[in-house]
Amino acid sequence: MIYLLRHGEITQSSPRRFVGRRDLPLTELGRTQAARWGERLRGVGFQVVYTSPLSRCQDTARLAAPGRKIVVEPHWQEISLGAWEGLSTEEVRERFPGQHQARGEDLAGHRPQGGESFAQVAARVAPLLEALADGPSPVLVVAHSGVIRAGLCRVLGLPLGHLLRLELDYAGMCLVERGRQGWKLHGFNLRPEGF
Repeated sequence: MIYLLRHGEITQSSPRRFVGRRDLPLTELGRTQAARWGERLRGVGFQVVYTSPLSRCQDTARLAAPGRKIVVEPHWQEISLGAWEGLSTEEVRERFPGQHQARGEDLAGHRPQGGESFAQVAARVAPLLEALADGPSPVLVVAHSGVIRAGLCRVLGLPLGHLLRLELDYAGMCLVERGRQGWKLHGFNLRPEGF
């Protein structure tokens, strides 16, 4: 079984801004969310814990799997939004006319200037999931919403252009495994209280 955990809550500004690979820390609630997972997952014998290099994921991993070996894997890093990172939607519309609309029309394939598309994210994450399915189990991966959703769409055969329909909250957990008949999703956006 592969446990895919989105990092805990981070501070969002108002108006909301594109985060991407900006290294924003967990809020106090984010730390609490991760610690709750640590309590719930205490008895799970994870073979290894993988995490994105960004601090919000590493901190979540330390709290959700205390005392376990953590391996930082750059390919689990969030989608790069390039020149859009740190900008509000309105600022993107002003600085890059037509690009926000173009992304909405081709969510899978559109690349912000200097960034990457969700198709590129899925292409780097799907092989990681395949490799984990071939290895020892269970495994915990602490990553980002865009990365988890893109990877799930790819291995489950879902249209990548619809990945934003998969609402994954801060500290939401997904359970997935590959069996004889292919990939199966055993849980999506699970919370520690209801796990």
